[in-house]
Amino acid sequence: MTSTTTTLPTRSPSDLGVDARGLLALVDGLEATPGVEPHGLVVVHRGAVVARGWWAPYSAERPQLVYSVSKSFTATAVGIAADEGLLTIDDTVISWFPELDAEVTDDRTRRMRLRHLLAMASGHRTETLDRAETLDRAETLDPTNVVRGFLLTPPEAEPGSVFAYNQPCTYTLAEVVRRASGATLVDYLRPRLLDPLGIDVAAWQRDATGAELGYSGLHTTTDAVAALGQLHLQQGRWGDEQLVSAAWVAEASRPHASTAHEGSADWQQGYGFQFWVSTHGYRADGAYGQFSLVVPEHDLVVAITSQTTDTRALLDLVWATVLPALGAGGSADDDARLAERLGALTLPGVAAPTGDSPSGDDTTGGAETDSAPAAAGDTPAAGTWTAAPGGDQPGLTGVEVAVALDGAPTLTLVEGDHRLDAALGLGEWRTTGPLATWAEQHGDHLLVDVVFVETPHRLHLDADRGTGTVSARWRTAPLHGPDLRTLRAPGPDDVATR
Repeated sequence: MTSTTTTLPTRSPSDLGVDARGLLALVDGLEATPGVEPHGLVVVHRGAVVARGWWAPYSAERPQLVYSVSKSFTATAVGIAADEGLLTIDDTVISWFPELDAEVTDDRTRRMRLRHLLAMASGHRTETLDRAETLDRAETLDPTNVVRGFLLTPPEAEPGSVFAYNQPCTYTLAEVVRRASGATLVDYLRPRLLDPLGIDVAAWQRDATGAELGYSGLHTTTDAVAALGQLHLQQGRWGDEQLVSAAWVAEASRPHASTAHEGSADWQQGYGFQFWVSTHGYRADGAYGQFSLVVPEHDLVVAITSQTTDTRALLDLVWATVLPALGAGGSADDDARLAERLGALTLPGVAAPTGDSPSGDDTTGGAETDSAPAAAGDTPAAGTWTAAPGGDQPGLTGVEVAVALDGAPTLTLVEGDHRLDAALGLGEWRTTGPLATWAEQHGDHLLVDVVFVETPHRLHLDADRGTGTVSARWRTAPLHGPDLRTLRAPGPDDVATR
């Protein structure tokens, strides 16, 4: 897989008046904050990278699912298409779907414009994607055509008057770009955005029709997330090219819809065109802590890929550590400490079994035992376990450990007729394709953490030799489909089964 390299220069923090101790505090805080598992970090100040690192088994070149950061890439595609005259944001949505004109009779829906979709202000008061037995929702009305189901779901209010985070808004925008350009989103963005920014790796999950989701499903690197933020910070200009107009960036980054009743302060500042307005600047924001934070008043971009359900704590940490470090001066010694720290980042592996633990923490759960783990490198016995009832292993039916003649163990996750094979890391991370594993033996319990390194997600396994079963649970549950084999960057021929 080719690596992603942006055209941004790298500078020592002190060269730009940044106190590296603040960046070190950010790294320390990311590791110490309960419920936060950092994967990648890029900090850009005054146009130069001042901090960049990944926590093994994650790495710079590896694409990762960035969830709703995808929305900001989709919106940028809309902006580029508008600049090229392929569409205007005041086009009515129905004008792009003439085949539905006779069916869509609701007056509010017919007044809905692309600008309303960009601002998540379609007039609907709640999410309209999910199937629901008692509500008209897009997938209920048409399980195979999201746009048709969305446009047949009448808004409860006038378009532009209320905010509701609503996936079909973005999906429909993506379909408009596809129709206007005659290309897939990735193919349309490749020469216009991805190549100029140096983004080699961009794979987008598609639905059963072959269309990219638009609202989610983009797999790309932390560098790419940083580059998107830096492009917006630079008012759409990259080197000698104006990739998207400054007027578009200004519109995308200002609030169009009130979010005063949403969560905490960083979610109450308003919503732009598929960007959240923050207490400092604005941001692309994806589930479980995928961020491109754009802070124009400080000439700052912070890109983070991670796994957490406490995204408020993550943002608070950035504001508390990075902002005070800007313009505070610095020293070469602190720069060196930061560089050394960033070069040696790694995630903890399996935690010792401590009994049932609350969902979302970083322990493996399982039965209590006083046994000490086998030493790193000790080879576990081969074995086969079937999935225990309960838990949240979506499609897992079994686990196998095999030991070769040279003593090298392999792990196989069995999912019906599908098998996922990986080298088994013993007291260390071992990566095989999109899987990384860390295992420890505790008495009769083989504890294994499986990290799906092209997503934010980690699966905890407890294989019990006494019962012959394996229990499993997610640290954070994947939001796209239940199949373990799909937890990777999609290939060109991959489409969803529904």
